[in-house]
Amino acid sequence: MTARTPAFWRATLALCLSSIAIFANLYAPQPLLPLLRSDLGISELEASLTVSVSTFTLGLSLLLFGPLSDAVGRRAIMFTTLALATACALALALAPDFGTLLALRALQGFFLGGVPALALAYLGDEFDHEALLLAVGIYIGGNSIGGIAGRLLSGASAAEWGWQASFLTAGLLSLAVLIASLILLPPSRRFQPKPPRPRAMVADLALHLRNPSILGAYLIGGLNFMVFINLYSYVTFLLSAPPYHLSPMWLGMLFLTYLSGTVAASFSGRLARGRSQPLAMAAGTLLLLGGTLLTLVPHLVAIIGGLLINAVGFFFAHSQAASWVSHKATRARASASSLYLVFYYTGASLGGFYLAPYWHWADWPGVVLGAVLALVLTLGLALWLHAREHGQTQICPWWQRLAGACREPALPADTGGH
Repeated sequence: MTARTPAFWRATLALCLSSIAIFANLYAPQPLLPLLRSDLGISELEASLTVSVSTFTLGLSLLLFGPLSDAVGRRAIMFTTLALATACALALALAPDFGTLLALRALQGFFLGGVPALALAYLGDEFDHEALLLAVGIYIGGNSIGGIAGRLLSGASAAEWGWQASFLTAGLLSLAVLIASLILLPPSRRFQPKPPRPRAMVADLALHLRNPSILGAYLIGGLNFMVFINLYSYVTFLLSAPPYHLSPMWLGMLFLTYLSGTVAASFSGRLARGRSQPLAMAAGTLLLLGGTLLTLVPHLVAIIGGLLINAVGFFFAHSQAASWVSHKATRARASASSLYLVFYYTGASLGGFYLAPYWHWADWPGVVLGAVLALVLTLGLALWLHAREHGQTQICPWWQRLAGACREPALPADTGGH
C-alpha cells in the first residue's frame, strides 16, 4: 500500500481511531480516583488499582497477541479484542461494587492490548516504507490524543453525572470507533501466516533479558513510567482536597500537560542525533526529577508547571529508551520492543503500591520523596549505560552476578616501568 492513497488514509484513520479508543479507556479512571474513593469507601491505593490493574494485564497481553497474530492474522484479533474491551467498558458503568469494578478493569486491560500489540505489525505487513513512516507518526499521535481525550471526557462526564457516566461515555466512544474501523480498515493482503513457535519466542525473550544494555533500558523505561503515571494519580488526591478543591472535570484538564511531552517526543530524535542516547535518557530523567521537585511548591501554577516539565522529561527519555532497545537488539527486534512495553506497563501497575506508603507517611511530600528515590536509580542506570557504552566501567551488574557471567577486569599489561 503506497502513501496518500485512499486505501492508505482509510487504514491509517482506522488504526488512529482505534488507538484513541484504547488509550481513552485505559486511562479513563485516572481523574475519577478521589470520587471513587469517596463513593465506594475505598483507600487511595485501592482507587489507584483501577488504573494499575489494567496497565498490568495490558502489558501481559502483549506477549500473547503478537505471536498469536503471526498464525491467525492481525485484523481479526484487533477487532475481536476491541469489541470485547468495548463490552467491558459498558459493563463497568453497571458495576455494583468495587470488586466487580476491579475484575472488569483487569479483563478490559487484557483486551485493550490487542490493538497496541498488532497495529504496527499490520502497518509493516501492508504498507511500503514511505507509507509506513508517515502512518506510524499519525498512529503514535493517536496514542497521545486518546490518553488526553479519555481523561478529559471522563472528568467532564463524572462532574455532571457521576463516575458511572465516565465508563458509559468511553464505551459508547469505543462502539462508534469499532463500527467505523470495521468499515474503514482494509483486509490484509500481504499477510503470510506462520506457525506458532513458542520455544523460539522464549529463547528470544531470554536473549534480550541477558543483554545488560537492553535490560538497563527496560528498567529505565519501566521505572520512569512507574513514577510519571502514578504522580498523576496521587496528585488528583492532593488537588481535590483543600485548598485547591478541584472537581473531576478540572482534574481531567490536568492531563493537557501531556501535550508538552508529545511535542518533546516528536523532536527527541533530532535533539539526540549524534549524541549519546544513554545521556539523553539521563537528561530526560533529570527533567522529570526537577519537575517533580517543583510540585512541592504549594501553588497550583507551580504544580502545573512541574507536570509540564515532567511530561517533557518523561517522553524524551521514553522515546530514547525505546529506540535504544530496537538498536541494540541483535535479532528478534519485535519481541525486544514488546518486552520493553511489558516492563513499561508493569512499572505503571506497580507504582501505586510503591508510592502508597509514602503517601500515608507524609502525603504529597512523601510521594515526591518516593519518586525522587526511584528517579535517582534510573539516572544511575542511564549513566551506567553511557559508561558501559564507552568502555569506562568494569561494574558487574547484579543480574550478571546472579548468572555467574562476571569476569574479573583485565589488569593492564606490565610495561616494565615502575
